[in-house]
Amino acid sequence: MQEPRERLIVALDVPTTAAANKIVAAVDHSAGTYKVGMQLFTAEGPPIVRALVSAQHRVFLDLKYHDIPNTVASAVRSAAALGVHMLTVHASGGGKMLRAAVEAGRETNPALKILAVTVLTSMNDDELNRIGVRGLALDQVLRLAATAINSGCQGIVASAHEATELRRELGHDFLIVTPGVRPAGADIGDQARVATPAEAIAAGATHIVVGRPITGAEDPAFAARAILGELAA
Repeated sequence: MQEPRERLIVALDVPTTAAANKIVAAVDHSAGTYKVGMQLFTAEGPPIVRALVSAQHRVFLDLKYHDIPNTVASAVRSAAALGVHMLTVHASGGGKMLRAAVEAGRETNPALKILAVTVLTSMNDDELNRIGVRGLALDQVLRLAATAINSGCQGIVASAHEATELRRELGHDFLIVTPGVRPAGADIGDQARVATPAEAIAAGATHIVVGRPITGAEDPAFAARAILGELAA
């Protein structure tokens, strides 16, 4: 887990298998895991996941399941059967849903890591208040993370801004996967709570998810190696 490449998840947020394959061919084993999210999975479906797994790549299936417990459990079984390494559910689905997801994963693929999404990194305190969540984003992340860990989830998804407090409050026996990671000076796009790769790891993240700074770069391989260099330093 301590090797920089094992911490780097490259987000394949592209619309086609051809575009995804081009990124994977360029970055190759500089990344330990590749993320298949809603855009690529909706366009290409399970075959893109099977192809990545067959090529010996770890897959982080980021579909953020959020439904009644039985429906989520069924979806988790289907995802686990694809051989994915990690997948996401929404922590706001509650303890019963989270426990159903964990149990379904354990039955189908005991090595699968169920990650609970806390608060999207595109949201800030003001936006949370507008949808009726009072207080700070940090408070909501801590509440949801505690529910997820107590329900058996192997990790959570949260920004680097909350990672230090999460470690202080909940310990070190779970994964923290951090999106919204941007190298120093990079465009933050639609993200609100961002950090550099080194800041995220220093705060307590076990993995960082990087998309556009690598996939949109003129030389994705060089961009990935630069991030690995920052992590190693």
